[in-house]
Amino acid sequence: MKDKNTKINFNIPEALSTAIVVLDTSLCIVYMNASAEVLFAQSYQRVAGKPYHHLFHMDLAANYFNHVLKYSDSQTLRECVLETPHEKAIVDCIASPYQPGGKREGVVIELLRVDRKLRISRENQLWKEQEATQTLVRGLAHEIKNPLGGLHGAAQLLESELTDNNLKEYTRIIIAEADRLKLLVDRMLGSPRRQTIESINIHEILEHVRKLVIPDLPEGVKLQFDYDPSIPELQADRDQLIQIVLNITGNAIKAVTKNGLILFRTRVLRQLTLNHIAYPLVMRLEIIDNGVGIIEELQDKIFFPMVSGSAEGSGLGLSIAQSLANKNKGLIEFDSRQGCTRFVLLLPIVEEKKNVTN
Repeated sequence: MKDKNTKINFNIPEALSTAIVVLDTSLCIVYMNASAEVLFAQSYQRVAGKPYHHLFHMDLAANYFNHVLKYSDSQTLRECVLETPHEKAIVDCIASPYQPGGKREGVVIELLRVDRKLRISRENQLWKEQEATQTLVRGLAHEIKNPLGGLHGAAQLLESELTDNNLKEYTRIIIAEADRLKLLVDRMLGSPRRQTIESINIHEILEHVRKLVIPDLPEGVKLQFDYDPSIPELQADRDQLIQIVLNITGNAIKAVTKNGLILFRTRVLRQLTLNHIAYPLVMRLEIIDNGVGIIEELQDKIFFPMVSGSAEGSGLGLSIAQSLANKNKGLIEFDSRQGCTRFVLLLPIVEEKKNVTN
């Protein structure tokens, strides 16, 4: 009798990038190739002989695999969410009858990760949206700032000619509103100062933000931090990273209610593509809150300026944060539902360069 921890030879190449799992007729695990071990972050020896649910937590899995066994025909599920010990993976799942020599002996399952392809597609969409937004904003800023300057100057000249203080009150209102609109336009354009690229510890940034937001944190709202201390230093603009984290955190604070929770989690990703450039290492910062979530109607345009899910919000925070992330060669992604909103800042980890300014 074979030891259950001895890998059965199914003549399936171990070098396949597609993850392969074979279940017997009782839906117990009898084979995993190397790619499957990487995908599930588990060795075959740990799960050999155990029921399928030690790997598959999809609700439809049992019916899906039993259908293949019963009718001996292949089944395909597209873009399934697969829960693994460390992350959620999106896969295309193909289940086929395993019938060596014509005898039905189980189910062979092929799992092809598609989340990277979906993420790159989403990333391209975000980059295009950001470029279109910046072009639109720059055009609007040019058209708005010129007449605002004329309005401001004319109001000052008019005020200097007036002797009635009651009338001067109206000119002061015009001047103040013109200044407010100019400030709003400048915020839409982002900071005009030059970037200062330096070596930055992302956890130092997060601890700085913690000190800034704690005094204004509503009663009952908690901050939690889950740091990966192995993350190397980033090459980025310190002030811009602080602004990115502050903008996202500010939205999270508004979204949570009493007993709310905001979690900051840092991790390292390997071999990730950002804006068509492949990086060996990428820093992933997640800011997760258990608030009300972003309504579905806003999710496709949440990074556009003047779009806000809050009545008192200006709608500029996330647009500015995305713009600053782009300037640091990074990207902000998100997913949201009631009780869980996750914003993810991705920044490349590259070698240090001395005295770089853009």
